Amino acid sequence: MSSYLPPAERIWWNEPVGKTEIVWILLAFVWCLILFFMMPYWHMYGKQNLSNEAYQTTPAKHEANVKAMVDKYKVREEAGIPVVAPPPGSDVYLLGRIWQWYPMLELQKNQSYRLHLSSLDWQHGFSLQPVNINIQVLPGYETVVTMTPDQAGEYTIVCNEYCGLGHHTMLGKIYVKE
Repeated sequence: MSSYLPPAERIWWNEPVGKTEIVWILLAFVWCLILFFMMPYWHMYGKQNLSNEAYQTTPAKHEANVKAMVDKYKVREEAGIPVVAPPPGSDVYLLGRIWQWYPMLELQKNQSYRLHLSSLDWQHGFSLQPVNINIQVLPGYETVVTMTPDQAGEYTIVCNEYCGLGHHTMLGKIYVKE
């Protein structure tokens, strides 16, 4: 019999199921249950998943929040981009705009910050290297991530969503001090 021909018996669910097929169905069902229960477990106890919040905003409102933070906490400039050092526990605003992350951040090790991400123009990707944190950054939405840097050093922010001709130059910095 082939699948091209109609079944001899029209009531196909009354046909007996082979033992091999039952074993494979049970294995697939058990595997689905394992994966189903691993998802919340890894979300709660795995260090690779970020819990975040998302809010609607406007590009102008987010840009005003970034400007206010830069005016208040600017410590220096690097290549014409301000470096800000907000106090621990504060809200930190980072802006993605065509081929630039603005501003650069200087954070303290083992201190928590609420990082607010948004875009002014296109969809961008926030990829923090060398740690593997990836977040989509969209205009009109503000993604908030609570982060606690646990190692001092220099981290690079890479845009991992193609955003135009200068996409390969869209880099930012986060400095983590002791």
